[in-house]
Amino acid sequence: MEAILILLFIIGYLSITLEHPLKLDKTVPALLMASLMWALLAVGFHKGWFSVVDGHGAIFNINSRDVHQQEYGFEGLLLHHVGKVAEILIFLIGAMTIVELIDLHRGFDVLKDMVKTKSKIRLLWITGIVGFILSAVIDNLTATIVLISLLRKLIQNREERIWYASLIVIATNAGGAWSPIGDVTTTMLWIAKKVSAGGLSEYIIIPAIVCFVVPYALASRMKIFKGEIVVDEKNHEDRERLLSSKTMLWLGLGAIVFVPVFKTLTHLPPYVGMMLSLAVVWMVSEYIHPEDNFDKSRKHLYSANKALSRIEISSILFFLGILMAVAALESLVFGSINGQEVGTLRYAAESISNAIPSMDIVVILLGVLSAVIDNVPLVAASMGMYTYEMDHSIWHFIAYSAGTGGSMLIIGSAAGVAAMGMEKIDFIWYLKKITWLAFAGFMAGALTFLFIEHFIR
Repeated sequence: MEAILILLFIIGYLSITLEHPLKLDKTVPALLMASLMWALLAVGFHKGWFSVVDGHGAIFNINSRDVHQQEYGFEGLLLHHVGKVAEILIFLIGAMTIVELIDLHRGFDVLKDMVKTKSKIRLLWITGIVGFILSAVIDNLTATIVLISLLRKLIQNREERIWYASLIVIATNAGGAWSPIGDVTTTMLWIAKKVSAGGLSEYIIIPAIVCFVVPYALASRMKIFKGEIVVDEKNHEDRERLLSSKTMLWLGLGAIVFVPVFKTLTHLPPYVGMMLSLAVVWMVSEYIHPEDNFDKSRKHLYSANKALSRIEISSILFFLGILMAVAALESLVFGSINGQEVGTLRYAAESISNAIPSMDIVVILLGVLSAVIDNVPLVAASMGMYTYEMDHSIWHFIAYSAGTGGSMLIIGSAAGVAAMGMEKIDFIWYLKKITWLAFAGFMAGALTFLFIEHFIR
């Protein structure tokens, strides 16, 4: 029966990976996989087919007379994992709502208006640096969307624009890797107390900068980035500016950055700080006047309710499905290590360690794999596989590899998929033109991380 549960996970995982050929939203197999796996785990537990392990390593089976099991039970195990997943989802919903509120008030137009240069190479570096920094604050996906919108305003030639857009994917993925709020995977590791906000930034910022600079330095020597941009003045029109744009931009970004500070001061989970930040931004949005002659009948256009309606709920449900599926695997007792029964993922980790003794190689392979397979389930699985203490270098290396490895393919990250959709970037074109740049940056950053870890720290 254990094999059936694992097979369900493999089939679901493959369905997620083959989202585009199957023309099926990855949320569907994620939810199916999670619900069926927990149903099978519940039936198997109550029938006595399976033993389960809780988050603290305690083994339960239906025939045990353990008082802890009687009080905790299978339902308690399920609630434990639902609670852990809910922390991540509430955090993401709060962050997404703040970002949407900024966008409704056209706050990101303030950033777009700051770029005035016509030099191609200068524009390359300006957009890259802005993407690297912005993604650390609002996440790599949103930063990519904002900057590609900026490129559409500045560059009319699509053949030139897709080069910039593709390199922005590399910059935003690198920027998101060193911040606990810059990527879903780093947020997961932070909330699960695998890394701290300060530790993540300290360990990864230098490798992330290298990962960003190397591809940009190589691209700077290409002919495509020589000369000046030809601007079509007919299409170079600004949207109407709002009075609230600057206020909402800086308030929203400040509110998101405040979350790690709040956690450090109070030691409360990050989602509590995000709830506070959202409440403050929401309150200001209720009272601020976006326009000179603000008509209350138009208030709904700038409201938090409007922002909530724009959130990609399918993404939230995908995270719910994949994280609960991984939790089911983590809970199933599959084998024993040194005479002690352990869950499936912990057993898999031990098997991988026996086959590949160097964890550095394992993590680099995880980064390469994240270009093909969604990095969320990869990181979720690694969190269940390894038991290193908080801020161990392996957790930081996993955050770097999973966050930046996806740049090697256009479908390897949320930022890449967004760029692909907005600019219709061809998969094969990206593979031929950009993959080698992303790989060079990824490996340069990985080697920098290992050099610092083994020879400097």
